[in-house]
Amino acid sequence: MSYQSCAAKGVRYGNSERPLFNRFMQRAAVNIHQTDTSYEMLVFAPGRIREHFKINVEGNELQISYTPPEGFPRPNWVLREYSRGGFLRVFQLSEQVDATNITARYEDGVLYVSLPLIAGKEITRKEVVVG
Repeated sequence: MSYQSCAAKGVRYGNSERPLFNRFMQRAAVNIHQTDTSYEMLVFAPGRIREHFKINVEGNELQISYTPPEGFPRPNWVLREYSRGGFLRVFQLSEQVDATNITARYEDGVLYVSLPLIAGKEITRKEVVVG
């Protein structure tokens, strides 16, 4: 699995073997910012149903997914620039995130996920000199 660091530096996202575009599992846009006490994640997913979001933490991996309900209408689109279909996003959490206290709420088409930081736990960094 390949990873790229996001601006928050404590959360990374991956795209493993998933193709860039899959009509059934399109990606929802995500923004992440850091406060003094947490990383705040905004998953832009308008037109979804709150009860159909699923958020799981396994080890240091955060998975956010959405599955539309059965019988979800699929109109014969003339123009389609937006999808309300399912998605899966996977993020690697740093050890400074308190995974047991992650909270989420869905409001105005945005899923807000709060990733609290463990006080006093800093990410250790080491520069390796290339010889």
